[in-house]
Amino acid sequence: MANDGCGAPEQTAVLPAGIDLGKEIVLGGKVTADGAPVGGAYVRLLDASGEFTAEVVSSQDGDFRFFAAPGQWTVRALHRSGNGEAKVTADGPGLHPVAVSVA
Repeated sequence: MANDGCGAPEQTAVLPAGIDLGKEIVLGGKVTADGAPVGGAYVRLLDASGEFTAEVVSSQDGDFRFFAAPGQWTVRALHRSGNGEAKVTADGPGLHPVAVSVA
């Protein structure tokens, strides 16, 4: 995959080796439009106050992931085909699924 310039690791549905979901909080999911995966979307992580925290680019299959702290988060996707957002509460370690539909 080509480097998108944001310095984020390649986004896939499979977690990198060595990630312990018993200790880590991972917010992960897929960006879709009309049920189809959306690659190349800018996916932003916003904290409970709406402050920008991080950004990645979704994979060709629409996958993205963030490592986060406990709390309430907003995941916002921006793409030429539309924008969308979803809220998620991560109250402890594990994979917290997030689906973002853009329109």
